[in-house]
Amino acid sequence: MDRVILHSDINSCYASVERLYKPELEGKPFAVCGSQEMRHGIVLAKDETAKRAGVKTGMAIWQARQLCPELEVVEPHFERYTKYSAMVREIYAEYTDLCEPFGIDESWLDITNCLACPDPVKTADEIRRRVRAETGLTVSVGVSWNKVLAKLGSDYKKPDAVTVIDREHFKSMVWGLPASDMLMVGRSTRRELARMGIQTIGEIARTDPELLRARFGKGGIALWRYANGMDDSRVRRAGEEEPPQSVGNSVTLARNIENECQARQTMLLLAESVASRLRRQNLRCRTVEVALRSEQLQWKTHRMRLRYATDITSELAEHGMELLRQSHSFSSPLHSMGLRGLELVHADEDEQMDMFADYVNLNKQRSIDAAVDKIRSKYGSGSIRRACLLGEPTAENIAFCSLPD
Repeated sequence: MDRVILHSDINSCYASVERLYKPELEGKPFAVCGSQEMRHGIVLAKDETAKRAGVKTGMAIWQARQLCPELEVVEPHFERYTKYSAMVREIYAEYTDLCEPFGIDESWLDITNCLACPDPVKTADEIRRRVRAETGLTVSVGVSWNKVLAKLGSDYKKPDAVTVIDREHFKSMVWGLPASDMLMVGRSTRRELARMGIQTIGEIARTDPELLRARFGKGGIALWRYANGMDDSRVRRAGEEEPPQSVGNSVTLARNIENECQARQTMLLLAESVASRLRRQNLRCRTVEVALRSEQLQWKTHRMRLRYATDITSELAEHGMELLRQSHSFSSPLHSMGLRGLELVHADEDEQMDMFADYVNLNKQRSIDAAVDKIRSKYGSGSIRRACLLGEPTAENIAFCSLPD
């Protein structure tokens, strides 16, 4: 018997919450945007009116206003979004404990064999109506037999709607959609698929899976399975966290990064954040990725595989700088930088020894990092800092601008 999976998505979450606090925004195009003073002046969310005018998430404010001159800009209030997200999830929890968050505004619900939910479509519609009545927000709900298709369903019709994707209508509803609509297809995957002449989900489904494996590795097989309606991933219980696939941070400073000295300071601060998060979760990374954003706001990523897994701050910073030197000459400044650890393994996992590694020094570095973590945990993140960063504007700004990836 097929499972019954719902995917519920709060429509324009940030914008909808802001409208509750500012009813005068009703009917006007507006966008929730980051601080222009700190150069985070991009669109974080937009209402339906702005969306119809062509405003997109991630646009610079000036670009959005070119498309929609009457656009009103609203500052973000993340504590409000967290509060309303919790309120909506409390409603979900009344139907099932198998409720897995996907970001702040989306959740999967597994209502298979749930005695309180004999009719999945009626249950989805009841959830939709209750969220609107009890919170003032609207949700779109997808109903299907797996997580991937349920998410496609919630995106199919917005706002405030229920969409069912069943086996009978699966191909006619899904295969004509753009490949980018499917889970796992981000910007880089979409571009790579386009180079292969693949534009739609149906074209992914009809492609030889071994060809996709050759291009995307095991992720290519996952793409093929998803496009053919095959997904057996389970919905996790509330509070049950999925193991992280990566740990990273990115930052936009109040000024451009114009030379290697400034880049090194920024990279060191990013490495401190990423490494401390790895250590806190008892993880190490085998691969390091650097993301660089140009003045034209275009991101490029570069990565390298390490000889051995690490969680040491100085090593992450050096590997990051090595990637940066290989990919950027500072003939033009950088707007933003990011650092990410990938291929995560548990710190106590057995690993092949590297005969060229200085394990005595590595253990000393780990002891130093652990001591710094302990001091910062007790007295605050600013209680101990590296001498090379004292008095640097870069170091002052990053605490306010750092964004987890």
